[in-house]
Amino acid sequence: FHDVVRAWEDRERVMREAEGYREDLIPKARGEAVQMLRIAEAYKEQRVIRAQGDAGKFLDVLRAYRKGKEVTRERLYLETLEKILPGKEKYILPPEGGNSVLKWLPLKDGVTIKEKEGKIKEKEGKKE
Repeated sequence: FHDVVRAWEDRERVMREAEGYREDLIPKARGEAVQMLRIAEAYKEQRVIRAQGDAGKFLDVLRAYRKGKEVTRERLYLETLEKILPGKEKYILPPEGGNSVLKWLPLKDGVTIKEKEGKIKEKEGKKE
């Protein structure tokens, strides 16, 4: 008889423990699910905003390209050079046979190739 009572009590205890575990686990799982949904929604919003910005930037470039194809191509080329070679001196040489003197990048410095060549030759003359 005692074994039956003990088994019954063990059964009740295990059921209470399982119920307590369930009562603890379900709210945590729901909370985690809500948090994951919020993170996903925020990520979605971020991606949508970024895509809209990228599309707007592309449309701006397209409008500029339609107004002046060659100028826009050259500008995009120079911007790309600045991005992939930051902090380096860049020279824009005239096409072969061309007499035009172009400025070197960064263009805001306003130093032409001829001026730069003169400074280099000047330094070389001092070394000799």
